[in-house]
Amino acid sequence: MADLLVRGGLLVTMNPGRQVIEKGSVAIEGNRIVAVGEVRERAERVIDARGKAVLPGLINCHTHLPMVLLRGFADDMPLDKWLSDRIWPMEKKMGPRDCYAGALLGALELIKSGTTCFADNYFHMDQVARAVAKAGLRGVLSYGMIDRDDEQKMREEIRIGQSFVRSFHGKAGGRILTMFGPHAPYTCSTECLLKVKELAAKFGVGIHIHVSESSAEVKQTIRRYGKRPVEYLDSIGFLGPEVLAAHCVWVTKREVGIIQRRGVKPVHNPTSNLKMGSGIAPVVEMLQAGVPVALGTDGAASNNSLDLFKEMKLASLLAKLRNRDPTALPAMKALEMATRNGAAALGLEDELGSIEVGKKADLILVDLKKPHLSPLHDVVSHLIYSATGSDVDTVIVDGKILLEGGEVLTLDEEKVLELAQRTSDDLVSRLGEEK
Repeated sequence: MADLLVRGGLLVTMNPGRQVIEKGSVAIEGNRIVAVGEVRERAERVIDARGKAVLPGLINCHTHLPMVLLRGFADDMPLDKWLSDRIWPMEKKMGPRDCYAGALLGALELIKSGTTCFADNYFHMDQVARAVAKAGLRGVLSYGMIDRDDEQKMREEIRIGQSFVRSFHGKAGGRILTMFGPHAPYTCSTECLLKVKELAAKFGVGIHIHVSESSAEVKQTIRRYGKRPVEYLDSIGFLGPEVLAAHCVWVTKREVGIIQRRGVKPVHNPTSNLKMGSGIAPVVEMLQAGVPVALGTDGAASNNSLDLFKEMKLASLLAKLRNRDPTALPAMKALEMATRNGAAALGLEDELGSIEVGKKADLILVDLKKPHLSPLHDVVSHLIYSATGSDVDTVIVDGKILLEGGEVLTLDEEKVLELAQRTSDDLVSRLGEEK
């Protein structure tokens, strides 16, 4: 007998054949999927999925969870001023309690909008891990390292990053994994990047870094090293399949070739890149080169949402506009970016990203009985072009139900919202006192 049976839904499996099964079921034992399709097995608990799409949990490959506290705090500004004048001064005020409150709010938003796994890069990451464990989500976490050519600062950043990996990799029953998180080529010294590369190999974990997010970043790297960011990182031997490269907006055709050869995993963040005026990443060109581009929201201070359904739609529309071709990035490709490609980007393609026997039981159910999702002709089209995170009815992670009937079971929503508002107000007050 199975532990849990999701019965009678419209299964969007994302398996190798991209099979869609009408009135299909998914049986779960422990944290694994044991049967898909026509399932006769009985279960201790049954979820009626009629009228709902059942798909793999969405995977957000680039965010900064505690930054939800800064949502709406620094809008309509250039990236350099956004960072130097608003974000970095506020972040200097953020302590462990602040980051925990923000991470709880971020986790709540992720659950309610159908994201089951995310990659995060920030500080006070022990508090983010604490929130992930409490919420029941799956997180691939990294401490964000910045040394700015200060050797003493570099040693301290390396120490913290290494300590985090040692302490938290595999925690929460394996739901928490870790990476090293050097911020970017323009904020980390060559020595720091090379040390990170060495430690990532030693611990068998990935590297989460920002690459070519803005044209200003590219110019700065060229002035300093005589090379564009991807070329520079390749020249020092930094790039490899363990590298998760957020943004990759300003990459040339030659750099796309380097990304493909080195097995680097780019993460497209369409809303953030548009809101900051950074540009539109050459997603279609990368996909055509065989690069499995993943999808992210970036932090809520530059998005201002963690809803991956919105990102899937925007990714598709931007590709159509950039390439002047309505077929450039079809709905299925956008869904792949948030499921299969996301799993591959995190090195979890054997565990996540599709509904298949043997994979982890990370599923979401989307309520199709909505005016904006009717009539139903093509479920994948609806999921990309019509659905939003608010249509998510049920979320299952590691075989455990986190959201049912739109209600979060692992967190007290009202208390989380109150804590986040109180914490954010206090942060703004502390910043004002300094000025």
